Amino acid sequence: MSRRICPRVNFYWIFSVLFLVKVVDVGAYSCHEVKTAFQVRQIGPLKWVPETPGTDVELLVCKHQGPSCCTRKMEESYQVAVRRETLQNVRSYSFELKYLISGHATAFQDTFQYLLSFSQGHLSSLLEDTYSPLSREALPHVNALFSSLSLYIRGHNLSLEAAITRFYDNLFPLVYVRLVNPGMGAAGKRGECLRATRQDINPFGHHPDTLAQELRHALGAGRALTLALAEGTEVMNATEHVSLTKECLRGLTKMQYCSHCRGLTLIKPCMGYCLNVMRGCLASVAELDGPWRRYVAALEELTHTVAGQHSLELALLGVRGHVNEAILHAQLHGPTLTATVNKVCGLSGKEPTTSVHTDPTPEVMTPTVTSSTAPPSVVPSIPPQEQLMGNLAHLRSSFALKHSRNDKPRILKKISREFLSYVQRYKLFFAVLPEMLCEGETVVEDFTCWSGDGVVESYKGKVVGNGLQAQKQNPEVKVRSPNPELAEVKDRLERFNQSLMVDQGGPTMISL
Repeated sequence: MSRRICPRVNFYWIFSVLFLVKVVDVGAYSCHEVKTAFQVRQIGPLKWVPETPGTDVELLVCKHQGPSCCTRKMEESYQVAVRRETLQNVRSYSFELKYLISGHATAFQDTFQYLLSFSQGHLSSLLEDTYSPLSREALPHVNALFSSLSLYIRGHNLSLEAAITRFYDNLFPLVYVRLVNPGMGAAGKRGECLRATRQDINPFGHHPDTLAQELRHALGAGRALTLALAEGTEVMNATEHVSLTKECLRGLTKMQYCSHCRGLTLIKPCMGYCLNVMRGCLASVAELDGPWRRYVAALEELTHTVAGQHSLELALLGVRGHVNEAILHAQLHGPTLTATVNKVCGLSGKEPTTSVHTDPTPEVMTPTVTSSTAPPSVVPSIPPQEQLMGNLAHLRSSFALKHSRNDKPRILKKISREFLSYVQRYKLFFAVLPEMLCEGETVVEDFTCWSGDGVVESYKGKVVGNGLQAQKQNPEVKVRSPNPELAEVKDRLERFNQSLMVDQGGPTMISL
């Protein structure tokens, strides 16, 4: 009898205890922790958070059976907050890369401008110290040349060859009047003829073409690097201001805040779950991965070309030598040059033509002509080549340029080495961005995690890869179409990569 009664008594007490515990739990359950998190994260007004969970709440994202600490206004505020937080996290990860690119762009440009300024001063001192008769009139043309070189290496749309041609065109009348024929006075109208026919007369030999070729290679690489760094900055700016779709915001809200509605403010999302949400939200961003890797590879090639073997420094420091050789070439062939000019531009009434003498000016020794009556058809006598070479040899030997190992331009190699060591780390930036966002403070590997629907030991859904194509099987975020802004950025970056051609002579910037 007692045995038959005992089970009933035990069952009654167990039922009573469970009922009392249930009543106590429901009565004690409040939304205090939810309100605290709502306040700490500055999501919205605290008056929107109920004191106790409600049972008849119409939610659009955080739906579940049972009491909830969320309201419709809270849910809307969660979506605004999660958008702000996600974009802030994206910016925090991209800031270092953006700063790396923009900071080194400034460092490279400062070094380029320093080298240009140094080379300009070097050439100006040559004209002032050695060719003083023409220096005052030639210096404005030197300034114009280096101003064009500065604009060119900054990426402006101008022709390097045209700038060099213009410089030598303007230099020729001064060399002809002040050095080759110093007794003829001002060039006057003949100066226009000399400028217009300089390329046909070719008074400077191959030196203008040699200078143009060296600067085209060295400055072309510097210009391409400048434009490439500017393009990288634009890509990062576009990434920072990426827009998030409604489906993405719903997925992020469900991952980050729907657990709060159940009072679970400390639970973290599962890693696989987070990857699916982030890869769905950043699918269009991940499409930049391929073009970006090719861009970084081109950036590495350009940097090696700019700094390798000090080609840029040597090319700019060599401007003085090329101009000096060009002037010496004109002086060396002065009599022949005079005869050619007489045929092309006509004979000047003040121009001597019968003999050659040395200019008494101590700064420079030049062959000149003393007679002024020879007809244009008569070619003046030419002194022995050895004599002219002897008169001018000291000028050529006095311009040897010796580089010190401590010269400031050598800092270009240091900047390049530092830049390469950093930029290589970001070659896969757009591919690993979702993982970086999930490996931050958002996700922890624990015994339990949030799956979007409840607390689980591990995420059971399929984890998809990066890119738009992979999102067709994403169980968490539906990606309906690519982001048009990022699609445009991708196309632009691909076109830019195609415009960077790397050959044996180094990178060359083709029209963009």
